[in-house]
Amino acid sequence: MHERLLPASPNWYCSRCSDTNDQGILGFGAKNIIYLIDVTATSSTVVGELVGHRERVSGFSFCQHPGQSHICASSSDDGTVKFWDTNEKVLLKEHKVHQNTITALHWSPEEKNLVVSADEKGILVCHWYNTGESQSFFPEPRNIFCLSCSPHNWHYIAVGYKDGMIVLIDISKKGEVVHRFRGHDDEIHALAWAPVPNEEMLYNRLDDHTEMISEVTEGTEKGCYLASGSKDQTIRIWSMLKGKGVMTMKLPFLKRRGIGVDPAVKERLWLSVHWPKGKPTQVVSSCFGGELILWDLTKGGKQKWCLLGTSSEGQNHSRIVFNMSSVCVLDNRELLISTSMDRQIKCWDLLSLDCCWTLPTLGGFVYALTFSPVGTGCLALGVGDSMVRVWSTLSMQNKYDTKTFWQGIKSKVTALSWHPTKEGSLAFGTDDGKVGIYDVFSNKPPHVSSTYHRKTVYTLAWGPPVPPLSFGGAGDRPSYSLYSCAGEGLILQHDPWKLTGEATDIDRLIKDTNSIKHKLSPHTDLSWKPDGKFLAIGNEDGSIEVYQAPNLKLLCTIQQHHKIINVLRWHHDHGSQPELQYLLASGSSNAVVYVHDIRTVIESPPVCPIVMTEAYRSLAGHTAKITSLAWSPHHDGRLVTVCYDGTAQVWDVQKEEALCNYRGHRGRLLCVQWSPVDPDLVWTGADDFTVHEWAVSKQKFSKPPKGRKHRKLKVKAKKKKKGTTGNVGLKVEEGLPLNGTEDRRGVSLAPGDGPSDNEDDDDIEEGNKTNSVSSVTGSTLDISSLLLHCLSQFKLSLKKRKPRSMMPLSTSMDHRPREDLQQDCLKLATVRHSDAHFVPGLGDHIQLGLFADRDALYKMFHEEEQAHVESGHYESVMYLRMWKGDIAGALQVATEKGELSDHLLSVAPMAGYQVWLRTVEAYVKQLCLQEQFLKAASHLLSINHIYEAIDLLKSHQLYREAIALAKARLQQDDPVLKELYTTWAAVLEKDGHLSTAAKCYLAVDSGFDAVKVIAKKNDPVSLKTAASLAKITGESDLSHSLYLRCAKDLASSQDWLGAQQLLSAQESLLVHQLHFCTIELLTVSLMGTVVNWSCTSCHPWSASCKNQDSFLVTLRDVWEREFGLSSSDQEKLKALYQQLKALDSPQTAPNVPVKQLLSHLSLDVTLSTVSWLLGDWGSALEELLHGVARASTAGHFSLMSQTCKLLFPQGIESISQYKKMLEPLDGNALAAAQSLEAFVCYQDLYHTWWNCSTKATNRNKSTSHASDTSEGDADTRLSVSTCQLLLSEPHATCQATQKAITEIQERLASMVHQHSQTQEAETISCEEQTEKTSSAEGSTPTGSQEHDTESLPSLIAMVSEHHKELAHIPDHVKKYPYPDVLEGCLVLLYLSKSSALVPDHLQEEAMALLRKFGTTSSLCKASKRLVHG
Repeated sequence: MHERLLPASPNWYCSRCSDTNDQGILGFGAKNIIYLIDVTATSSTVVGELVGHRERVSGFSFCQHPGQSHICASSSDDGTVKFWDTNEKVLLKEHKVHQNTITALHWSPEEKNLVVSADEKGILVCHWYNTGESQSFFPEPRNIFCLSCSPHNWHYIAVGYKDGMIVLIDISKKGEVVHRFRGHDDEIHALAWAPVPNEEMLYNRLDDHTEMISEVTEGTEKGCYLASGSKDQTIRIWSMLKGKGVMTMKLPFLKRRGIGVDPAVKERLWLSVHWPKGKPTQVVSSCFGGELILWDLTKGGKQKWCLLGTSSEGQNHSRIVFNMSSVCVLDNRELLISTSMDRQIKCWDLLSLDCCWTLPTLGGFVYALTFSPVGTGCLALGVGDSMVRVWSTLSMQNKYDTKTFWQGIKSKVTALSWHPTKEGSLAFGTDDGKVGIYDVFSNKPPHVSSTYHRKTVYTLAWGPPVPPLSFGGAGDRPSYSLYSCAGEGLILQHDPWKLTGEATDIDRLIKDTNSIKHKLSPHTDLSWKPDGKFLAIGNEDGSIEVYQAPNLKLLCTIQQHHKIINVLRWHHDHGSQPELQYLLASGSSNAVVYVHDIRTVIESPPVCPIVMTEAYRSLAGHTAKITSLAWSPHHDGRLVTVCYDGTAQVWDVQKEEALCNYRGHRGRLLCVQWSPVDPDLVWTGADDFTVHEWAVSKQKFSKPPKGRKHRKLKVKAKKKKKGTTGNVGLKVEEGLPLNGTEDRRGVSLAPGDGPSDNEDDDDIEEGNKTNSVSSVTGSTLDISSLLLHCLSQFKLSLKKRKPRSMMPLSTSMDHRPREDLQQDCLKLATVRHSDAHFVPGLGDHIQLGLFADRDALYKMFHEEEQAHVESGHYESVMYLRMWKGDIAGALQVATEKGELSDHLLSVAPMAGYQVWLRTVEAYVKQLCLQEQFLKAASHLLSINHIYEAIDLLKSHQLYREAIALAKARLQQDDPVLKELYTTWAAVLEKDGHLSTAAKCYLAVDSGFDAVKVIAKKNDPVSLKTAASLAKITGESDLSHSLYLRCAKDLASSQDWLGAQQLLSAQESLLVHQLHFCTIELLTVSLMGTVVNWSCTSCHPWSASCKNQDSFLVTLRDVWEREFGLSSSDQEKLKALYQQLKALDSPQTAPNVPVKQLLSHLSLDVTLSTVSWLLGDWGSALEELLHGVARASTAGHFSLMSQTCKLLFPQGIESISQYKKMLEPLDGNALAAAQSLEAFVCYQDLYHTWWNCSTKATNRNKSTSHASDTSEGDADTRLSVSTCQLLLSEPHATCQATQKAITEIQERLASMVHQHSQTQEAETISCEEQTEKTSSAEGSTPTGSQEHDTESLPSLIAMVSEHHKELAHIPDHVKKYPYPDVLEGCLVLLYLSKSSALVPDHLQEEAMALLRKFGTTSSLCKASKRLVHG
């Protein structure tokens, strides 16, 4: 039906309100309608609408399966999910399973019949399109913001929540939660699945902590990535295989937005994410100001993202983007479609990243349309979204070439007018009464008139100036003035040269010229004749006045309409029939268009104004008020009118014939323009947020629709009572407002009708809630019933509510018959002048109490009080008692009924102190029942009940207020104050508000508790704060322990600088400084060998340790240089030694983590160095032995070997130098030195074995290195000769005895375990016991059967024998650790098999030890292989 169409803007703040299918059709929800756009790489065309929802469309999704892609689903705030056929534009089916507002919708890309929707309460509904069955799930009790069905596994659905959580559920397992992804901390706006199912290798950017963190996906297991966009300004990539996030991308702050970002930007941010089908490693996202960013997931640094639309200015959106979808066109180009808050739909080429085309949309009622008389085809649109759009309708490259103007406009644009001769000069009027002029060829703000209208501007018109602007020469005044007519009924003349000057009201000129003394009728429209000599003005009373310029002499008054004039238009003066230029067409609210011929009046102006009551032509057919009309510039006498009945009608005025009727709009039409270049095209705007271009010749209807609505309009017109509006500014049918203040066209101008210039406004016109009046979807409108309803509501609102009478009984007596009222006069006279036989004020004579004495009045009051009590009107009882001075009684009634108020309390002192006191206490109880605790406490203070007020606040958890009151009114040492602080601190600590709880403890000088509370968080920052706090409050021991805890945490993260800085804050932590210094030096020294991690921070002196020969010498020098510790401070060294010995040094077990093992080894080295500085070389060697043995016991040979190289760089020679410093009679020290030598030989022996094995392999490859080999063998032979230390028979005896004891103890433990199992089996039945016993016997291993013959006493005896053997072994052998002698024997024998380096006597000695002590099965087997091998 239409040629071109500007649609309504897509709805805002919806996660998926637009989608595309494989046929290139884009669908999006705008208000309660779905628009369908045919998308190509070069253009877009609106091809249809889906109408059926009653409220805002909140979700839209196409079925993506071949053969079914024309089917789509939509959700709405009306609670329905509807299914549509986009080919036929019809509704197929719907379901109403949801009970709450629907927030998300998606048609599964994998399962063609599955449609998933979700609501704000967390309910997920899976609907099967083919069967109509629905299944509900409730994975989390949270507000769902978005969802996305997996394109690879139909049963996987990702759900994003308002609080930032993402949940992956499996609907095939009754909604089981597969993963919960936590990482975002704000609303999830969009979810997008990767288009390929396998998780690809992503670029590893683990070191880029500030912007992006990723992990490498290993293996080739099938999985899928999921992208999410959140209000927290981050995009995250989640791995389905790992069940966690693998990449985080933070939105960049783009330079074009300036250095800083407005704090409100985050509040406005909507982060949409889309994963294009043709780019599996790239994701598109929106940014702060509407920019679109393409992220490359395989790159890092500055190359990881690029902007779309950078080739030229103005390609990007100017506000946040809500939805994105992509479609592949015929040439396999993938196009991206984006919708934004700037009310534009853009199409992007994902190959070139440029914008292909832009489709402007409208976010409000279209109030005004006007073509430029100078710029051909330039159409200006005044829209309710506070913007002016200028559309170049004749553009060949872009048929929707539109420029938008918003600067200086703060409300709806209701009127427009182009300058008749100055190109690009466009005047506009707004809903808030402003008038301004834009230069559409510049980007400058408009010039706004300093004179504002008080109400909506209805009409703007350019015309010749009238006094006072017409005074002066031609060069001193503008050739055209700007006239504005607004809702208050005034027409102002603005000087376009000086808009800052005051505009003039033409009513003054009209009154002066025509000698009018009375008030003029409010004006509602004006129209200058094209030649500028005559002005027609429409009025609120339905009259039309024609004036002659420039003095505005009144020529005639047309009394044809009986309702408000909405529009006036003169016929053009360039037709083939000159007489038609005098035709004046007018439209009002009575649905009839009248055309008057003013030729006689204009050609022969009368001396006195005449009145015209007959029209030249009457054009009847519309069924509602006329809102606009336009003469065809291409025809003579052809007129187009638009109306509230939702249609546009073309008339042949001379024949009084209806030619064609356009019914394409979905609402009330507000404006119309005839194309200036094509006689067959007409443009119309309506309250359905659209502008249509349509051809007259293509319409199948010729007349407006008639029927029941038309008849009801006639019936209503007959029955409606006559009346006036009483409000000049309301130009509404019969003065009745529809949903607030209407303009003359009946369009609601209530606040919120359209989006303002503020991006944060979320208006009604945008589509959150579609107004019942503004969302008419039929082609005709039931205006009559709507207006009747509004009429009744308006009359009810005008009725003032009459207050309840204080004396209803006596008042009711005044409504009796006249005879009874006259008898009252006689009775009253009798009471006043003689003795009466009745009592006035009681019973049937209650009405006379008001006119008799005070006693009678009191009796009447008593009767009235009883009536009020029976009716429950206790407030009236209180007032009556107060009037007669019984304040105590009034207060008593109010107290009993719980009706005390501040007013009553203020008059309570008039009844005495005790009454006031009781009233305050009663009022406090009443306020507590009403939960007004602060007010109740304030009233307690008024009677000096301070402690009660504090207790009241405390009992209702108002601790902050209670403490403030207590500190303000009590002494500082009052125990109540301390109790308040401690009680509140306990509550805060329980709720997790640790900092505030610590402040409470500090307020009562409980520093220990404050420190404990701060330290509860247990992170380094909290521990450091707690330690500093403990130091300030004098808790030195606690400060010591907290500093140490924090330093250990930092050391565990390899932050050595931070750890030492903390330890230096406390002098008592010097011993730990020394220990940490040793750990740091060891860690740095062992990097690349044992240590495979990096240090976060380390001291400069730690790097020098690698260049030193002796580690101990380096350590001593660092201590002396950094900590001022030398051998001269003997007392200090002794104290440090005792502190080091007191530190916890647990025994080492196998498989201890390397970091923990390094810490324990460092403690031994630190003790050794302190002993060295003390001159105690024996203790120093013992501590070094403990460190080396610790690494050996842990099974970490590499650490032991590297430690020996650091401590003894010259091997046994280094130990020999230390032995020279020992006392000759110090047997323990010599034994420790021997053990150290054995450990050095132990690791040297292994290295010799490995070297020989390597050389033997290489020797077979080449014979040219024989001399080198023999020389190396000689060196090796020398080292092997020292291995005599390993073949220590005393140590072999000790180790074999200890192993034997351990083996026997294990057998004893096994026997005890079997015994306990037997005891448990006795509780079972005899048969079961027999079966289990036989089963146990059958399953007993052979080794256990061999030990069954042994008894417990025999094993104990064997242990005793071995202990006796241990007793005969020297103490120094048992005291110090020693390498495994038998293991050394085996290594020597294996070495002798592969090389001739081992002397024969060593081989014989090793074999002898193995035969003597190698009693275990493993050693026996190894010995046999060596003997017989």
